[in-house]
Amino acid sequence: MTMINDLDRFERVKKSGSIHYAMEAKKCIADIKDEVHSQLSSMEYFYDIMENIIHEPESSDTEEKVIASMCIHVPVELIYAAGARPVRVCGGAYATDQVGADFLPAKTCPMVKSTAGALYLGLLPGRVKPKLVVNPSSCDQKKKLGEVVSGFDDEFYLLELPPNKDTEESREYWHRVVKRFAKKLESVTGKRITRRNLKKAIKLVSTAQGRYRHFHKLRSQAPVIFGKDAILITNAFFFDDLARWTEKLDELNREMELRIEKKKHVVHENAPRILLTGSPAIFPNLKLPILIEKMGGLVACEEYCSSSRMLTDSIAVDEWFLYDMIPAIADRYLKPSTCPNFSPNEDRIRKILSMIKEFNIDGVVYQSFTGCQLYDMESITVGKAMDEINMPTLYLESDYNPDDSGQLITRVEAFLESVKNK
Repeated sequence: MTMINDLDRFERVKKSGSIHYAMEAKKCIADIKDEVHSQLSSMEYFYDIMENIIHEPESSDTEEKVIASMCIHVPVELIYAAGARPVRVCGGAYATDQVGADFLPAKTCPMVKSTAGALYLGLLPGRVKPKLVVNPSSCDQKKKLGEVVSGFDDEFYLLELPPNKDTEESREYWHRVVKRFAKKLESVTGKRITRRNLKKAIKLVSTAQGRYRHFHKLRSQAPVIFGKDAILITNAFFFDDLARWTEKLDELNREMELRIEKKKHVVHENAPRILLTGSPAIFPNLKLPILIEKMGGLVACEEYCSSSRMLTDSIAVDEWFLYDMIPAIADRYLKPSTCPNFSPNEDRIRKILSMIKEFNIDGVVYQSFTGCQLYDMESITVGKAMDEINMPTLYLESDYNPDDSGQLITRVEAFLESVKNK
């Protein structure tokens, strides 16, 4: 398992990977837009940017500094304040998964393989070239990736998470980690993080989070949008211009409000309402939510680190000074987190139970990627909690290979039928 050293062969692999990645993106959007009668016009913006996720930008801003993030524990407010733009680089394409498989162990999680392949070929959203790849220790495989791919032309920075989030010692440790990260960003970008810039960045992100919380609330009121669309929107948050993303989501919220008023629903009122959790749905690998909704269910909400877990909690600042804002940012990225990296992790169970009640859930689908030990282990805890409330739960192990669609169809169809009968 070695990286490609021959330049001509590398270029051929890159061209092939780019073509197949683009084909996956187009197919995913086509599958999402299958229900033509139910499309919201405001979704066209999100369809367009995701369909063209790896196209070359029309104009190249050589002055723009990009910081690549591999986890939602990376404080994006600090990145914005340092004069850079955050881009989430967790991979969801089978094309780059296959490339990553050439130099990673066979049992590696498909998201890690896809991420490695995308970094190696330079097939990141918008074809950006990051100044730094920030790699939190929330996942053992991601943590080791920086060592395994040391031959890449990227600098990896390990953001060290504590194993527990509930003790004062872990909080103090995390505060020091975040402060060191702020210094690292300043050295990479050449720009100081000032009080004014950080305050502006916090308000920029908080405004986006406020629009998303409203979107979240509208979804709980009535089925006026498909879950596959909702997941696409949060995936766009990873790399889009944040002010524009916020504006477009605001437009979508207004359209959803009109649909609620007119009772224009996307599914029958008796359609099974499903909560998705486990390993995250990363574009263009949205085959599970698309499949559930093609089979007559509705993905009413998701407990994913690629959706609701990312945007529902805002920073609470007492005083707008650097020595207050940076600890407040650190707290926001630690305390509300329900990542299975933490042990114990009762907060995740509480959040899932709360979402089941808020969204009137009929069944839970728990996805675990092949090779993802953390989510696989925690499926046992979640399963026990679901048994206690008599909630139908389907556990699925899957990867990015499209060949398992037949098996998934059979299991999802049977599960939805059992939920309907119940």
